[in-house]
Amino acid sequence: MKAHYLDPDELERTLAEVRASPADGGRLEAIVARPATDERRRLEVAHLSPEGGLEGDRWASAGEPADQQVSLMNARLLRQLAGGDRARMAEAGDNLIVDLDLSDENLPSGTRLRVGGVLLEVTGATHTGCGKFASRFGPDAARFVNAARRRSLHLRGRYARVLEPGTVCVGDPIHKEPPLPTAQHPLPPHTSPPPQPMI
Repeated sequence: MKAHYLDPDELERTLAEVRASPADGGRLEAIVARPATDERRRLEVAHLSPEGGLEGDRWASAGEPADQQVSLMNARLLRQLAGGDRARMAEAGDNLIVDLDLSDENLPSGTRLRVGGVLLEVTGATHTGCGKFASRFGPDAARFVNAARRRSLHLRGRYARVLEPGTVCVGDPIHKEPPLPTAQHPLPPHTSPPPQPMI
């Protein structure tokens, strides 16, 4: 059966639901590992560590950047793109499918997220819809998530790094951690103005 792709009007109508995602107190809806290129494994439980990212995922073996260790995508949008099919949702390849507002306004780079027993830090790495995303969810969907006017919403998703290892389970709560205290930087030494010439 040919997969159904959302058209531009249908995609626009998903925005209201995506924007209604919780700013905090979200939920982990699915866990996906990528054992190898184009392979997906849906998990109920997974271990994450600063050294290896999500256990069973190819992040470390593929030599992917440290600021792209773990990927997250909004569950409300992905569910619409996949027509509610959980297997198709996994095709996106994002590790943690979350019911959470991933926008810059809600999650500026550096935000720390507690997901189950794991502490993550959201990074500023760009996550965009590629050719594979277009083939799986349609070219209109790729243009929709990549549009400059919606870039701050991070519809294609966000990247994070693991700060503290632990285990996550489908259904785990997601909470923003308080920001760390701002480091106190010493004031620069006082500099006297240059001497004025005698007149």
